[in-house]
Amino acid sequence: MRIQLLVASLLLCCCAAPAQTTGAKNPTQATGAQNPAQIPPARSAQRRGLPTPGIPPSWKRVTVRPLREFKPQEPKRIQFENGLIVFLQEDHELPLIDGTIRIRGGSRDEPAPKIGLVTIYGEVWRTGGTKTRTGDQLDDFLESRAARVETSGSLDSTFLAWSSLKEQFDQVFPVMVDLLQNPEFREDKIKLAKNQIDSVISRRNDDIDEIAGRESAKLAYGGDSPYARTPEYATIAAVTRDDLINWHQRTVVPANMIIGITGDFDSAAMEQKLRHAFGQLPKGERLQSTQTPFRRPRPGVYFIEKDDVNQSDISMIDLGIDRHNPDYFAVVAMNEILGGGFSSRLFAKIRTKEGLAYAVGGGVGSSFDHPGIARIGLSTKSATTVRSIEAVHEELSRIITDGVTADELKKAKDSILNSFIFEFDSKDKVLAERMRYEFYGYPPNFLELFRAGIEKVTTEDVNRVAKKYLHPEQMAILVVGNSREFGHPLSSLGTVIPIDVSIPGKPGSM
Repeated sequence: MRIQLLVASLLLCCCAAPAQTTGAKNPTQATGAQNPAQIPPARSAQRRGLPTPGIPPSWKRVTVRPLREFKPQEPKRIQFENGLIVFLQEDHELPLIDGTIRIRGGSRDEPAPKIGLVTIYGEVWRTGGTKTRTGDQLDDFLESRAARVETSGSLDSTFLAWSSLKEQFDQVFPVMVDLLQNPEFREDKIKLAKNQIDSVISRRNDDIDEIAGRESAKLAYGGDSPYARTPEYATIAAVTRDDLINWHQRTVVPANMIIGITGDFDSAAMEQKLRHAFGQLPKGERLQSTQTPFRRPRPGVYFIEKDDVNQSDISMIDLGIDRHNPDYFAVVAMNEILGGGFSSRLFAKIRTKEGLAYAVGGGVGSSFDHPGIARIGLSTKSATTVRSIEAVHEELSRIITDGVTADELKKAKDSILNSFIFEFDSKDKVLAERMRYEFYGYPPNFLELFRAGIEKVTTEDVNRVAKKYLHPEQMAILVVGNSREFGHPLSSLGTVIPIDVSIPGKPGSM
């Protein structure tokens, strides 16, 4: 039956096909025109200005439209009489309200014998609860309202953040204020936090990338620098509850605090709530960060033996710049060309062409208020460790000697500016960045200045900063890997300086 239906269908198709009259001319032939159906697809597409079927268009023919003017909605800035700075950013898309309090003072400001104090503080501030509620009771209260209140510590700041539904804000906000003003730092939570940090210390040499990152900072800044210190069992044990209380009293004052709130609220009403909660607090004294000298790392080949891996993690390290530096925008463009992505020189040469590295990239780093780290990082199989280092040297020398082309710079600038907008595509991201500028003393319009600065960068600018900030012969080379599997000894690159990463024992242990 199926065969019969198929035959019938074929007969119907044949009958439906238009019959061609013998000797009859095609109308287009009579006028000398060509039947469009007979024009080859490639020629037809070319006549209409379309891409040729089967032949991919050149990327050079793709029209790139100019970027639209970037004008993000600015949050409202308010400064109270006691020095507290507030940013309010209304966003009525969702019935949510999120807030963050950023407080000056972080791990770079803690005393050397108590490294880890801020880490413990950032944990126990929340888990220790308040004078009227334990941390566990706070958990129950917040979870029943789909809300959160969290605390944390970082290099230069501590944070208290909260989030709630709009309808729950008036219940969650007082909890946040109570935690800010009346933390308890209960001893059982301090002990728990210390045990957790001790566990992290015991495992810190397990991961090759973690070792490389930690030791790179020590080479760049110095092992005793507040920007590179690491907690040890002894420094964690030295932290007491009184230390946490004293830190809180010293830092949590209006002169040190910046509050940012975004979400579904009325700014005038929110300002009144904040004034009622914080307006009468004594100003306090603004924390002055410790002044730290910076020096370039000592050149050399540094090695950390890790015999349980079959690859090497390589870092080439120098001191970077801060973002106040007038060369900052040119350095950003140079970094993109040198090691910023799949089309960068390092990636094209070391991974794509020579197949030496699983991943490679980097450049001259920049921080907001201190020099960043200039670092080229890559990972490669053990046997190609030395060759990979040589390949990086070659690319660094090439960009210094030969400079960059106009096409490379255009591509880099397009990549930076086209991705830039996605970093600030929401009001909460703009608010967070605006708070950073306030914290570090940058102009409020630095977002707009960044885009304008990148657009103005020229090839001459990039070539100049490459010569100024890239010094391959003066960089510290750090290798973490298994020396027994190296194809060529590291000593072929110069004198090898071993680094001991063994973990000091706990106080009182044998």
